[in-house]
Amino acid sequence: MKFLFKLVKNLFLFIVVLGAILVVIIYATDNQYIFRGVQLTYLKGHKTANIDDRQDFDTRIIDNGIVQEWKESKWYNSIPLTDTLLTELEAYQSAGFLIIKDGEILNENYFNGYSDTSLTNSFSVSKTMVTLLLGKAIEEGYISGLDQSIVDFLPEYEDDSLARLCTVGDLSAMTAGYDWSENYYLPLNPTAKAYYGRDITEQMLSRKFIHNSGEEFNYLSGVTQLLGIVITRATKKPLSFYLSEKFWKPLGMRTPAYWALDNPDGMEKAYCCVHSNARDFAKLGQLILQDGKWKGDQLIDSGFVALMKSPNTTAFSPNEQPIYGYSLWLDYLHSTPFYSLIGHLGQYIAVVPGHNMVVVRVGRTRDRRHTKMGALPGNDLYYYVDEAVKMIQSLPKDEDPLEHESKLDVES
Repeated sequence: MKFLFKLVKNLFLFIVVLGAILVVIIYATDNQYIFRGVQLTYLKGHKTANIDDRQDFDTRIIDNGIVQEWKESKWYNSIPLTDTLLTELEAYQSAGFLIIKDGEILNENYFNGYSDTSLTNSFSVSKTMVTLLLGKAIEEGYISGLDQSIVDFLPEYEDDSLARLCTVGDLSAMTAGYDWSENYYLPLNPTAKAYYGRDITEQMLSRKFIHNSGEEFNYLSGVTQLLGIVITRATKKPLSFYLSEKFWKPLGMRTPAYWALDNPDGMEKAYCCVHSNARDFAKLGQLILQDGKWKGDQLIDSGFVALMKSPNTTAFSPNEQPIYGYSLWLDYLHSTPFYSLIGHLGQYIAVVPGHNMVVVRVGRTRDRRHTKMGALPGNDLYYYVDEAVKMIQSLPKDEDPLEHESKLDVES
């Protein structure tokens, strides 16, 4: 009995000492963010960030202006979700699903206690918002063009020869040779540190460039964060304020949104974390579908939007399908060609030009089965697009497909 007691005592002491050593190592390597990450994920029953974590972070408001509500189609919610679509939406804890057809809401469904006013995390959908801000900053002369060197705004890289080759366009197109490891589940990872750390600017600018830029597509959240720093320094405005001024207010968003920060007076997490609702997310897709035009006003240069939607063929090898433009995922070889804004847990704003349609899905998890339905990450994205197409194809036959052509620019 004494032996057993001594064994347990020694084991306990070993665990305490090991824990103390780990704590010392974590602090010595400047990885204190791990404690915050564990508290906000594992101790709350999550394996990664979640769509309702706005209250866990400091935020900056993205003000809206005069509300412009979506018009509801005369077929609003009269076409039922297909069985395949409903099964997928329910199986993966969806929060909302929305179909915009010809500039009007055709179908709208919410699940698991969420509603049309629920604010959820956009995750990487915000990357496209940052590129829209880049286009606006170029248009307004804050940035000379996509080919301007990042060093003009990030002098911290003045002596980095590889960084000097990187342009602001490379940051948007994911062709920057930046030192980054993209992983949303490993605790010891720069993506996790960016999410739970307290000084994201210092973290980004302390990392180096390790490859030539402009040559190869490599999806890295860190480069969008660098782009956010570039835009903030160029415009001398926080990203939240600039987004509100140039897009949130002109689009007549129905609610203010919130952008998560690294600390109370700090920097927006540009690569993620705009919290908004499904109806307002849909307007971003509609704006891009309309080549930057909204209610008769050109909110962003149509040429820049066209560039966003164009495959960056030079970033992919000859035997690869080009699936990325400037912060937009593209699959123009799919049976129904489309492009999309994509977020971590199945946040999707898919635009199907051939059907004048925008499909939005937000939710807590995504379908990660390896059934390879297309070239883009996320099999469920293809379910949402393909099943939405089936739904609009079941519209009453007296619906003239040319009837709404003049409404491409919503209520212009």
